[in-house]
Amino acid sequence: MAASTTTLMKLFFFALILVSFIVSPATSTAPEECEAESTNPCLNKTKALPLKIISIVAILLTSMIGVSAPLFSRYVPILHPDGNIFTIVKAFASGIILGTSFMHVLPDSFEMLSSECLEDDPWHKFPFTGFVAMLSGLVTLAIDSMATSFYSSKNGSEIVPAASNGDQERANPMITHGHSHGHGVTLNTKDDGSSHLLRYRVIAMVLELGIIVHSVVIGLSLGATNDTCTIKGLIAALCFHQMFEGMGLGGCILQAEYTTVKKFMMAFFFAVTTPFGIVLGIALSSIYRDNSPTALITVGLLNACSAGLLIYMALVDLLAAEFMGPKLQGNIKLQIKCFFAALLGCGGMSILAKWA
Repeated sequence: MAASTTTLMKLFFFALILVSFIVSPATSTAPEECEAESTNPCLNKTKALPLKIISIVAILLTSMIGVSAPLFSRYVPILHPDGNIFTIVKAFASGIILGTSFMHVLPDSFEMLSSECLEDDPWHKFPFTGFVAMLSGLVTLAIDSMATSFYSSKNGSEIVPAASNGDQERANPMITHGHSHGHGVTLNTKDDGSSHLLRYRVIAMVLELGIIVHSVVIGLSLGATNDTCTIKGLIAALCFHQMFEGMGLGGCILQAEYTTVKKFMMAFFFAVTTPFGIVLGIALSSIYRDNSPTALITVGLLNACSAGLLIYMALVDLLAAEFMGPKLQGNIKLQIKCFFAALLGCGGMSILAKWA
């Protein structure tokens, strides 16, 4: 049920993007410069097409490497999921996702929805980016909570009040829910490991949804532009971005313990999403304009949705759950290493914000 719901939501987002760019507003009060052709000397459709094809291959390969690497880590002793190195790498990848949302997705949405090419009322009179990102975070919380409840009831689990903020975990640390610390509840199950497993599965599905929405948007923007100067920088930046974002998702997929087919299906969907967006952008490049009201509103709102979802997932389901878990709480040195790894991931994406 949850898997089919996720698939329908992906198809909905794809359809929304396609329809929004094909259908343009009947009237527009945007400034004349928004309708005029650009005089940028870097614009060259003939030279841009080979670069776009190169970007499809490069991003596909790096995405596959990034998301698949954690899936094979069980066969590499130093990267075993139970080891400290894997925990540090996962913290770094979580930092990448957090940095992406704050330094790339959210600023892009603010820029698009405050563009001079949009009408003053309502776009310049209300902070739609913050509002939509806030709603997206709350909706993600609701989906996260309801999906967990659904799996809990399906697997014979029950949520009971915790005795105290720390005593319950010390009394029975193996049955604590990923969000139980400080929230006053503990998830009790017949199988001690099932609570962790269902959390990992919910996290993997919701995180992939948010990443896929963002990946389609950035792929669409790259495929639609004919600015060769921009494309060259974007290829390197997006390869780095997709590889490490894929590592974060791959770690979640690995911990969810899906069947081999489901693991590689989820990895495949992540890997092909950005190339799919590029192909879609190439197909729409003749009618797509970055500064058209339809493009600005659609991409801006999708970016805001994606930002809210990714911020929630990175902070609550990845970083907070890991740092407040028994493994890091019992090892201060590992906590410090993971913190600096997360900081390094955020810093890396912050530096990339100069080019992409």
